[in-house]
Amino acid sequence: MTATIEQVQARRPDFEGDFLIDEVVPLESGEVLARPTQHYAIYGKLNAARDNAVLVCHALSGNAEVATWWPQLFKKPGGLLDLDRDCVIGINILGSCYGSTGPGSVDPETGRPYGPTFPLINVRDIVRAQEKLISSLGIRKLKLAIGASIGGMQVLEWAVLFPDRVARAVSIGAAPLGAMGLGLNHLQRQAIMLDPKWAGGYYLPDDEPHGGLAVARALGIISYKSVPLFEARFARNPNRTGENPFISAVAGQNGRFDIAGYLDYQGRKFNERFDANAYICITRSMDTFDPVRAHASPYAAYSRIQAHVTLVGISTDWLFPPEDVRSLAAIIGAAGARCEYREMASIHGHDAFLAEPDHLVRLLHPIFE
Repeated sequence: MTATIEQVQARRPDFEGDFLIDEVVPLESGEVLARPTQHYAIYGKLNAARDNAVLVCHALSGNAEVATWWPQLFKKPGGLLDLDRDCVIGINILGSCYGSTGPGSVDPETGRPYGPTFPLINVRDIVRAQEKLISSLGIRKLKLAIGASIGGMQVLEWAVLFPDRVARAVSIGAAPLGAMGLGLNHLQRQAIMLDPKWAGGYYLPDDEPHGGLAVARALGIISYKSVPLFEARFARNPNRTGENPFISAVAGQNGRFDIAGYLDYQGRKFNERFDANAYICITRSMDTFDPVRAHASPYAAYSRIQAHVTLVGISTDWLFPPEDVRSLAAIIGAAGARCEYREMASIHGHDAFLAEPDHLVRLLHPIFE
């Protein structure tokens, strides 16, 4: 019997737990993190040789439970992963608010939550921590590492940092951020910090800067979508609740267009499941991603890669433009690594890997055959 997407999403991990790095961990920034914990989930079972492990790296607001947010990878028939064959591992990144050590965790030095004092975590720090967890499971080499957005950044860092630990690497919609992306992330953080409830980052759990976080999320949503998608869905239509944007609804405020209602809704929903300090932390991790940093040159960095690498660009992605991903693939290939570029044609922008996962699976399926 073929499992439906709903059944895959409802599937609980075969194992879920926390991994403690019982030491002081030095970070790329020069700071340290004392005894951090990573929350992780495992679907399927490791085989006797422990060579069937697949690491799925999540995006900004994702978590370790891969089947809940990317179920199409497991769909039968035609999915990329088969839990009768593969052991799939999801690890919540450091800095998040879904179980791993982050700004909401208690600083062992002060006995209080880190809040805004949580150190800068870059993607290399995240991957080094993941490698310790993977090694603790007795896994010498990953069969596959796959991820999108900041998840794709992790995949690339795995391939460079631990070249003999990854057989195949698939990075989707990821490259070092350009000036536009850096600017958008800056504005999102500013929106949070200008909220009167920000309180310097020491806000109370029941009095969070929800207004600023909602605006930050709305800005993020705009960068994840595309002009064709928004025009097709919203155009200049009034909000579907019946508001008229040309008539004053209350003193000082007009009714909304449909796009405004959508963005406001996305902001409200995000407040129910995410933390402002964690959002700031992870966007800074995205900003500082640069796999060439600390290497003598791009050649020195990318010539280390032993994995078969596939980079996927998305045709309407303006946060990580496809030409940037294509250029990165060319640089990696010129360094002597096996690297191919594929492009996903979609009007869904950066979010296409979540909005059209079946399309993505079809695009990637030939390289797994």
